[in-house]
Amino acid sequence: MDSYKHILVGLDLTGECPDILQKAVALAQCCGADVSVAHVIEPLTFAYGGDMPVDLSEIQDQLQLKAEQELIRLVKQVDCKIEQQHILVGQPATELHNLAQQLGADLIAVGSHGRKGFALLLGSTSNSVLHGANRDVLAIRVSPTMPE
Repeated sequence: MDSYKHILVGLDLTGECPDILQKAVALAQCCGADVSVAHVIEPLTFAYGGDMPVDLSEIQDQLQLKAEQELIRLVKQVDCKIEQQHILVGQPATELHNLAQQLGADLIAVGSHGRKGFALLLGSTSNSVLHGANRDVLAIRVSPTMPE
């Protein structure tokens, strides 16, 4: 079996992201793989149904800037060269699949919260990434960060 050469790590910028990134980096170091990271912002027009008469572009720009800053902060915490950092706008699974194709990534790593019941019925990003992928997907199990 060939080892992975390029791992794309999809991050949702929640409190579990450092653990997800650390595990993906550890795997990359074992394989000698490159690592790229991505965060996908869902467009506000989708989140609000697109019927609002308000210009949401400024808010979308602020969300993107905040995401860029958080991604930079996360990347600085790992002891590994991150090849590329991406902030994308769209549906997370679709954007991660497209980016993996563009980068030639042979593995997509995402966090999985292990939801049950009603939350599972609503679907999850990791599940969506898995079911539409034409490459390997690693779901890294995470436990929610408990507030102190």
